[in-house]
Amino acid sequence: MRRIALLGATGSIGRQAIEVVERNPELELVALASGSSDLSELAAAHGIEHVQVGGDLTALLDASEPDVVLNAVVGFAGVGATLWALEHGVTLALANKESLVAAGDLALAARERGGGLLLPVDSEHSALHQCLEGRSPGSVHSLVLTASGGPFRGRSRADLGDVTVEEALAHPTWRMGPKVTIDSATLANKGLELIEAHVLFGVPYDSIEVVVHPASVVHALVRFRDGAALAHLGHPDMTVPISYALTYPDRAPTDVPQLDLAAGLTLEFEAPDLEAFPLLGLARRAGEAGGTFPAAFNAANEVAVAAFLDGRLPFLAVPEVVEAALDDVDGAPARDLADLLEADAEARRLAGAVPVS
Repeated sequence: MRRIALLGATGSIGRQAIEVVERNPELELVALASGSSDLSELAAAHGIEHVQVGGDLTALLDASEPDVVLNAVVGFAGVGATLWALEHGVTLALANKESLVAAGDLALAARERGGGLLLPVDSEHSALHQCLEGRSPGSVHSLVLTASGGPFRGRSRADLGDVTVEEALAHPTWRMGPKVTIDSATLANKGLELIEAHVLFGVPYDSIEVVVHPASVVHALVRFRDGAALAHLGHPDMTVPISYALTYPDRAPTDVPQLDLAAGLTLEFEAPDLEAFPLLGLARRAGEAGGTFPAAFNAANEVAVAAFLDGRLPFLAVPEVVEAALDDVDGAPARDLADLLEADAEARRLAGAVPVS
């Protein structure tokens, strides 16, 4: 029996993870956590003793002694659980990309000490993991992350001045929580994934490409030095990467249908528009700068997205806030979690103080 601590149990990933656990008798939920939603009914339905709403989750993890931590917490709040799992050598199924973006060096050091598995749950990074497994690092030429383009693909910057929250939340292919959906609309999500791919796979930034693929069928590609490329294809359904991470190295069956290639599957790719969606370029800049610049990018973006969702910030001001914060932060490397928390707080303060015209 594999004991699962599910963090972010009421979100999109959490709900699908529960369905995966219910279909697999070798999986057992032993802990549940959410940011603010009541978990009493869910805990009673699954007979779970260890439950927590909000706060530091490390005590919950200590008490529940999981074999796998599925970290689906949204944003920087997931850092502590990521570091706990890596430090303790517990398998980490990671859907919280922000913790690797913000705490990349600290996370890699914790994994080195703990020696546990780190299995990405983001569809793109799960796809890369599967394409890269068993391959020599020296055989890899480059990685390709695919982006749907979000609801505003094809629009120019001039067309985005008056978009509404409702329009930004209307994603054409994926069903996600509001923060991730807005990040997809701005391409910040792909910027975070760019940094995450660098941390996870140790590939230089100039060897990681992002392309827009509206169908969201090809989740990622790996190019090899001999000219070949391997791609991971599937329906845009998070059940597959969740199940892959929770049942690894087996591939448990799911109810996701197979692709019908004979039905006229068309695969289109195009370059992202960095003028209309500058957050992708800003993320690359932050990643290449290193230190706590990625943490600052993430923090400022979280502040700006929250303001946009609350109606306090126009859509086009989101990248302006992030860029202004990046220009003002120190960016020095974090020696420990305290340093990282300080860098995160400073970036949030700066982002909150940016005047928007």
